[in-house]
Amino acid sequence: MSKHTPPKKRSSQRNLIIAAGAALLLIAVIVLWASSSSGIANAAQDISPSGYQTQFVANSTAHLLLDVRTSEEFASGHIHGAVNIPVEELQNRLSEVSQSEAVVVYCRSGNRSTQAARILTQAGYTTLFDLGGVNDWTAQGFTLE
Repeated sequence: MSKHTPPKKRSSQRNLIIAAGAALLLIAVIVLWASSSSGIANAAQDISPSGYQTQFVANSTAHLLLDVRTSEEFASGHIHGAVNIPVEELQNRLSEVSQSEAVVVYCRSGNRSTQAARILTQAGYTTLFDLGGVNDWTAQGFTLE
């Protein structure tokens, strides 16, 4: 009796090894893609309300303060100088957002501002700040108009 594996069985083993290697390669690609997508989500630098006051307001630094809440939320009170483009409309209104100055985004709680930062990053914006939400803004004693 020969101790060699029959050719048909060797072929099946080789195909199984190739399939396993392809599966591992696919998993590696997915992990790398997820890592780079996370980097996009975090492309905006977080900035606190007092940090915003110091860096942009006190120094009169050119920037766009972008409120990404709904128009109704914006009308009920917003940070002085803010422009309102709801996050749901942002992708279609990028022409209204200059790439030549810093963009500071905010919303109510910080979730939509993160989405807005991701949209802007994917569109090529590089100088982004996430102020979070007006909830934090007012909790720290700053006013809305």
